[in-house]
Amino acid sequence: MAAGHPFPRCYPEELLVVEKGEGVYLEDQAGNRYLDFAGGIAVNALGYGRDDLAEIAARQMKKLSHISNLFTTGPALELGRKMVKRGGFQAVQFLNSGSEANETALKYARLYAQRTRGKDSYNLLCFHNAFHGRTLGALSVTPTAKYQEPFMPLIPGTKAIDFNDCRALESTLNSSFAAVITETIQGEGGLKAMTPDFAATLNRLCRELDVLLIVDEVQTGLSRTGTFFAFEGVGLEPDLVTLAKPLAGGLPLSAVLIPEKINSLIHLGEHGTTFGGGPVTTAVASKIWDLLSEEDFITSVAEKGGYFKGLLGKLSSRFAFLGEVRGRGLLLGLEVVKSSENGQELLPVLLEELRNKGLLVLRSGKSFLRFAPPLVISREEIARGVDIMEEVFKSIAVKGGLSQ
Repeated sequence: MAAGHPFPRCYPEELLVVEKGEGVYLEDQAGNRYLDFAGGIAVNALGYGRDDLAEIAARQMKKLSHISNLFTTGPALELGRKMVKRGGFQAVQFLNSGSEANETALKYARLYAQRTRGKDSYNLLCFHNAFHGRTLGALSVTPTAKYQEPFMPLIPGTKAIDFNDCRALESTLNSSFAAVITETIQGEGGLKAMTPDFAATLNRLCRELDVLLIVDEVQTGLSRTGTFFAFEGVGLEPDLVTLAKPLAGGLPLSAVLIPEKINSLIHLGEHGTTFGGGPVTTAVASKIWDLLSEEDFITSVAEKGGYFKGLLGKLSSRFAFLGEVRGRGLLLGLEVVKSSENGQELLPVLLEELRNKGLLVLRSGKSFLRFAPPLVISREEIARGVDIMEEVFKSIAVKGGLSQ
């Protein structure tokens, strides 16, 4: 663990110092190994120690590492053409992070609304417990007090309603809105999944009102949920799609997929970024895109996700302090429904004990363990992780006086 690090106080005082990784395992500086069910927060889809990706990056670094967005490169063109072909879009804008991709999508939504319906159509609709990023615009559509309050005032014209509430959506959305931004599974909101009815209502209202539908696939996209795009699994019909986390395997690259009706209204120089779409990141991402696009690979993610979800369901039925299992594919959540007998919040205790036993897990919201392992994980490795959880849960139940 690193204490007294040089990073700002928005990070914990002590941080695990990770030295290297291979497959689905990480190793810290002391030589301790960890089975990784966090996946760099859904980034490391192909696991660690990939010689193929390292060779692509090294080869491109020797040729050309950066030229700015005043020019382009072969890797950027190759990746961009693959991406727009897959989704039936006309253009892709490369950026650096999920927050920046969502920020860009919000800008283009307001640009589109202004140029088609006038300056009064600028409002943005989001949903409670959503997470779209920490830059000021993305934060403005992340309606959680602990994230927003220190940075008030945020951008004007945002409104939040309950996720999956068709009645609230019907009564709120009107032509004053430029866009709705949504996840299909709320990564920070307890892995709550969009219902088909809500997706259908969103599709209908956005088409009737010409309000753009922005789908944030930063965490859910690129086969994570058992379909290539998560919106395919629920029948959602987006106008703009944002991608990031697994796109370049841990290198900083994100993207916004843009249809013709929006691209035709964008003028030269209206948006840009210095580092987005650099030759190294796009060269690596092009290989990753190919691998994650393979139908057999996508099918395997769905199958392993079903297996994992079934094991979590069995765990939940055995321990009284566990509740609902949520999610799809290999983005899953397990609810922690009570505190220990002394009133201590149980979720952080579980996270620490799991790490001490060699399993890295995330949290989601106030009450969910979140699992986003590398998509290359095997059934045996999933079972090993669940065995560790069972061991920890038994120990916690005994120590905390909680019933099994």
